[in-house]
Amino acid sequence: MKRILLVVDMLNDFVDPKGVLFCGESSREIIPIVKSLVDDFQAKEEGVIFLADAHEKDDKEFERFPPHAVKGTWGAEVIPELAPNEGAVVVEKKRFSGFFDTDLEKILEGLAPGEVWVTGVCTSICVMDTVGDLCNRDMPVVVVKNGVADFDEEFHKFALARMERVYGAKIVELE
Repeated sequence: MKRILLVVDMLNDFVDPKGVLFCGESSREIIPIVKSLVDDFQAKEEGVIFLADAHEKDDKEFERFPPHAVKGTWGAEVIPELAPNEGAVVVEKKRFSGFFDTDLEKILEGLAPGEVWVTGVCTSICVMDTVGDLCNRDMPVVVVKNGVADFDEEFHKFALARMERVYGAKIVELE
């Protein structure tokens, strides 16, 4: 079965302590798991797709959150520990779900995955919204419990439970 790995918003503004919306130490703690998965998927020639917030300077989202991940800035770059290889698939997004106004659906259709694995931040926002849209497209989803992180531990736990119970995502924990 072909697998695809989605790496959601592992960007400087969320994962670096100097980032505008730093998700806290839990976002730093998932880096080794996410890195291991990226390396494993690439070694097996399975697809890896980086989803990356890339907002315009006047994005309406900044009415709810401080300006972050502005396209072309340091904050919108994937963290150095996970820097995509030459030719890696990076899908820039403007909203929570990786499907909203992007080519993600077309890319996934072309890759025809049997399963989509999801890692990244924030569990209760971009991860959960992307997983919901994957499930709405009848794609089998695996969320790596120790490969996702959030600002809020309660929201993190709720999002994992919701993705499992409502969306039917399989939740796994890796060693």
